[in-house]
Amino acid sequence: MTSEDNLTKTVLTQSVQDYLKAIFKLQTDDAVSTTEISKEMDVSGASVTGMLKRLSSMGLVDYNSYKGVRLTDFGTKIALEIIRHHRLLELYLKEKLGYSLDKVHEEACRLEHVISREFADKINELLGDPKFDPHGHPIPAKDGSIQFPNEIPLANAEGGQSVIIRRLFDDDTKLLGYLEELGLLPGVKIKLISKAPFSGPITLRLKDVDKLIGYEVASKIYVELVKN
Repeated sequence: MTSEDNLTKTVLTQSVQDYLKAIFKLQTDDAVSTTEISKEMDVSGASVTGMLKRLSSMGLVDYNSYKGVRLTDFGTKIALEIIRHHRLLELYLKEKLGYSLDKVHEEACRLEHVISREFADKINELLGDPKFDPHGHPIPAKDGSIQFPNEIPLANAEGGQSVIIRRLFDDDTKLLGYLEELGLLPGVKIKLISKAPFSGPITLRLKDVDKLIGYEVASKIYVELVKN
């Protein structure tokens, strides 16, 4: 067993795992600031600073109080494993246990920290090696690779274009419940009929039925353009 495996099994508390997952979510080409993490996790800046120093001492992040923080390769590996567990659990809860779309995230958050790699692999096998969770987010493979589809916000599509919904913004459970009720789910093909000017409402057609949604809602639905 490597020292990394020992660290994963004995030291990585739920709080540590949550920080790694949050940093991965926020990390782009630029380092992530303390302020961004504080806002994402709804904790004080002092708490974030203390945890980042701890993560740095564990070799999980590269942290500079002036430049921000980045995950190390080891930190990225662990973050992707946690995300893999979470998204597999979400899909299992939705497909096998009948949870509604707005309930799976919270339940998966509770379970992701306690299941083993073997358990996650069994879920993956049972679900047929899925590539996306029920919200449309890519599920990291066991080797840590992850594929991101070519997508744009529905609000950026033009009137008359046909699209396939690929991903839903999943930080708002009420919005998820609303979209599920409308049938606007990943994998569904729709046609954008018209867009009112000045960020006004958007008319969609789903199975020959027209539906009206707000511009803000459309900005949280990510789609792939298809030929009409």
